[in-house]
Amino acid sequence: MLTTGENFLRAARGQVPEYLPTYSLFWGMNGAPFFRPQPDENGVMRNLFGVESVRDQGGITNAAMPKTWDYVLDDIRKWGDVIKLPNPDDITQREWEDAAKEARDRHDWELPFGGGAGNPGVFQTLMGVMGFQEGLMACLEEPDYVKEFFAYIGEYTTKMAKNHAFYYKPEFTIIGDDIAHEYAPFVSLEVFQDIFAPCWRAYYDIYRADDVVCGHHNCGWFEPFLDDLVSMGVTFWDPVQSSNDTFAIKEKYGNGLVMCQGFESRFTKKGTVTEEEIREQFRDYVTKIAVGGGWAYTGRGARRPDLPPLETPEEQPAFQTMTDNFYLDRRIGEWVSDEFQKMQYTFYN
Repeated sequence: MLTTGENFLRAARGQVPEYLPTYSLFWGMNGAPFFRPQPDENGVMRNLFGVESVRDQGGITNAAMPKTWDYVLDDIRKWGDVIKLPNPDDITQREWEDAAKEARDRHDWELPFGGGAGNPGVFQTLMGVMGFQEGLMACLEEPDYVKEFFAYIGEYTTKMAKNHAFYYKPEFTIIGDDIAHEYAPFVSLEVFQDIFAPCWRAYYDIYRADDVVCGHHNCGWFEPFLDDLVSMGVTFWDPVQSSNDTFAIKEKYGNGLVMCQGFESRFTKKGTVTEEEIREQFRDYVTKIAVGGGWAYTGRGARRPDLPPLETPEEQPAFQTMTDNFYLDRRIGEWVSDEFQKMQYTFYN
């Protein structure tokens, strides 16, 4: 039987997998350790662009996010006075070799070996240094300065990515650059194609030259940009949220684009929803969407350790849609994960 990694990579290369594949964004974290931000004497963490990170305490993961005030750049025309990236040429060949060996030695080879280097997430970078209002206005009012800024980032990214591809020899790479929210992209297709797509393409070209599988992480309604993404050689996309027309996407791209997807309780049918209805809905969806490949499961179904299980029938009656109920969301994750495991190894038999 193929390993988890072999099975996923088989799907990402346009073949029918041996069994229903799984995928996790965390598989792609084998990046180069150089120039990673470190907290200063006051514990303040800033990224390569000088943006302070703060904990998103209201979020599910308590992740480090760019500070949403006191931006480092208020005028895109002055980016060269504010942004100073380190020099990748300062990293020696021995340092690259040692870092790559350490990463490969610690890797669980049941999983695919993924990673990247540089900073191809140019949209999030621009919004991080300027904020959404000023960043988006810069794209409309001063696109040439935005392109200048991105060209500077590209010089850094190209050197880092070429070395990463050469020394690490990853099986896949991925860009994470959330350029859409749930129901619409943040920029028009024209702006995307003019400003952002060339940056992504240049990054993917580096890895494709070494036959590395390319993926893209983009939350939200990303459907309008898929033709461009696929033309860059990208063969898997995560996370495919339910606001996208997944059946239309599957019909168009077949198994040429693997949709990595979980199950969103926000999009359950209205009214009373029971455990069996959730299970049935998921089974029905997978039975249709995964035919011939082109789909992978990203849900983990893991309950938070501080949330006790619902144990008695009285404690888990039929309930209304659970949009904002984190506890019930986790229960749904468990049900769906259980259903997936029942289907995983028999689906393609």
